[in-house]
Amino acid sequence: MFSFLKKSADAKDTAAPDDAAPKPAERSWRERLKAGLARTRAQFGGKLKSIFSRGKVDDELLEELETLLLTSDVGLEATAHLLAELKARAKRDQIDTPEGIQGALSDALHELLLPLEKPLVISEKRPYVIMIAGVNGAGKTTSIGKLAKHFHAQGLSVLLAAGDTFRAAAREQLQTWGERNQVTVISQESGDPAAVIFDAIAAARARGIDIVLADTAGRLPTQLHLMEEIAKVRRVIQKADPTAPHETLLVLDANFGQNALAQVQSFDKSIGVTGLIVTKLDGSAKGGVIAAIARQCPKPIRFIGIGEGIDDLRPFVARDFVDALFE
Repeated sequence: MFSFLKKSADAKDTAAPDDAAPKPAERSWRERLKAGLARTRAQFGGKLKSIFSRGKVDDELLEELETLLLTSDVGLEATAHLLAELKARAKRDQIDTPEGIQGALSDALHELLLPLEKPLVISEKRPYVIMIAGVNGAGKTTSIGKLAKHFHAQGLSVLLAAGDTFRAAAREQLQTWGERNQVTVISQESGDPAAVIFDAIAAARARGIDIVLADTAGRLPTQLHLMEEIAKVRRVIQKADPTAPHETLLVLDANFGQNALAQVQSFDKSIGVTGLIVTKLDGSAKGGVIAAIARQCPKPIRFIGIGEGIDDLRPFVARDFVDALFE
C-alpha cells in the first residue's frame, strides 16, 4: 500500500523557519563553508605557516609537508602528486616567500580537485531517476531531503521512493522530509526495496513528476549479500526504465577518511557510481580525503554537506573548497 503524503499544518509550522528565512547570499555560503571546514583547516591550513616560514622549498620543507598531508587524509598518491607539483612550480617560478609557496600549493590542490567539479545536470529524461546509496549512517536520507529542496527551488517536481525497507525509522524519516518539502513519498509498510522503487517510478511517470529520488538501505561493502541486493535494485530500476538510473549517487561521510576510497570502489563495482555526495565535513578533520578521491578514484563530487540545515548541501566548487582550507 502506497502512502501519498501532503504537508500538514503541523509540518508547515515545523518547516516555516527554513522556508521563511532570508536567502543567504553567496558570500554567506562561503563563510559557512569556511566555518564548516574549521577542523580540517586546523589540521591542515593552520600548520602551513610554520612549515612555509623558511621561504624556500627544500627537502626539510617537503618532508614536513608530506607528514602534514598524510595526517590530513590526503593519501599517498595525492600527497606525492602535490609535492612534485609544488617542487616544480617553485623551481619554475623561483618562489622564495612563504606567501608564494602557499599560493603554489593552493593552486596545485585546486588543479587536482577541479576535475571533480561537475554539477549535476538534469537531462530531458522524465522521470529523471536518481538512486542514492551508501553505508549505514553516512547521511543518505537526510541528503535526499536536502536534494528535494534543492531541486524544488529549481522549479522541478520531486517524488521520494522509500527504498530503505530495512531500517525501522527510515520510512518515517523520509516521510518527514517529504512533508517538509511538500513532495510525494511512495512507501510500503514492508516489502522488497526494488518493488517499492519500481512502483515509485511508475507513479512518477503517471503523475508527470520530473525527478525520482530513490533511497536505499545502508550497507557495508563487505556485506556481499547486501551488495548483491542493491545491484538487484539497480536491475529492477532498469526494467522500469531501460535508461535509468540516470544518476547513481554515493553518499560518503567525511569522517571515514581513507576508508571512503574503498567504499567508492566497491559501490562502483556493484551499481556504477556516477557521482558523490560528501557529508559531515563540518564534523571532521579528514576533509583532505577529497584530494585522495581526486587522485585514486575521481568520481564527480556533485554536492558537499557542511551542516544539518536544509540549505547546508550545495554543489561542490573546487576553488571555494580550497580557499576555505587556506584562509
